[in-house]
Amino acid sequence: MSIFNDTKVAFADKSDAQLRKAYWMFKMIEQPALTSLGTSVLNFTVHNNFPFVKSVVKRTLFEQFCGGETREESMKAVKQLFKRGVGSIFDYSIEGKEDEATFDAVCQEIKDIIKFSVGNPAIPFIVFKPTAFGRIDLYEAIGNGSELTSSQKEEWARVVKRFDEVCKLCHEHSKKVMVDAEETWMQDAADQLCEEMMEKYNQEKPIVWNTIQMYRTGRLEYMEENLQRAKERNYFIGYKIVRGAYMEKERARAAEKGYPDPIQPTKDASDKNYNAGIDFVMQNLDKVAAFFGTHNEVSSELVMDKMKAKGIENNHPNVYFGQLYGMSDNISFFLSDKGYNVAKYLPYGPVKDVVPYLTRRARENTSVAGQTGRELGLIKKELDRRNK
Repeated sequence: MSIFNDTKVAFADKSDAQLRKAYWMFKMIEQPALTSLGTSVLNFTVHNNFPFVKSVVKRTLFEQFCGGETREESMKAVKQLFKRGVGSIFDYSIEGKEDEATFDAVCQEIKDIIKFSVGNPAIPFIVFKPTAFGRIDLYEAIGNGSELTSSQKEEWARVVKRFDEVCKLCHEHSKKVMVDAEETWMQDAADQLCEEMMEKYNQEKPIVWNTIQMYRTGRLEYMEENLQRAKERNYFIGYKIVRGAYMEKERARAAEKGYPDPIQPTKDASDKNYNAGIDFVMQNLDKVAAFFGTHNEVSSELVMDKMKAKGIENNHPNVYFGQLYGMSDNISFFLSDKGYNVAKYLPYGPVKDVVPYLTRRARENTSVAGQTGRELGLIKKELDRRNK
């Protein structure tokens, strides 16, 4: 029996009507064929401004997985979460755009989030995706050590400048910033940038946090190498540790281009790698801070057990747990109830621009074994409990 089964705690803020609505939505997402068709239709209709679609999306998927269209609108969710001891991480979820004007606009939005969150403990982290600041092909070229044209060098300098401006502002206001991980073929350049930012801004404490996808091969070795570098250069490390979200795409590309599959061979191997990442952090808490981003109950409990075994207090500043808004409330609120540091990713943005995120989230829910079924089971259990 999981320790995370207290649905009364998990859904204390939800009305019966909200739970029934969530149940209906997860039930739809549970059908892979329906999800695939639905997300394709959704992307098409929203992109082409079908008038009724925005209001339907906003009242369903958007309401479940997003805070609002603006930061101000999202503050209702932030305050509600923080009443229960759960922080929020504003995630400006604009995806799939690759022009310099958009990169500059997103960078400014991230800086505005930093200023907006100063002095507010309900917003403990800032986050951004590397490809929100530059083209994926450019990251790939940098990571491969390709010879750059003069215009590419100028373009990369702008990417570095955006990273630096955000990390510097976070350092000035003592706000933690996480850099999300993306596809393996662009990650080497992103890792390198994160290391540079850590060395520059993590001299006193972990301000800049990189993301490590443990379903990849070689990540534990990377963490160990980075730790040696941090010790030599005297800075702290921050990591968000996740399993990963691009498996099918990664495997298909590796097969197509004929290079070794960068993903662990089995789910069990990914789980073992994730657990090894937990051990790595627990053994190096003097130098390494971690945000364990997971919806896996076994992993969450393992972190708790390791902390207890080592006498680490529940609210140790170098250990955070995290889940996505609209999912795994049974984990988030159980942990916050026990005094652990917990924060939810809280996406926001105009409905039209956030639809790619929402459809990706729906597809991931369908493909992650048991995730949607767990959500449905917990909601049903709570509705049954209330109606006894």
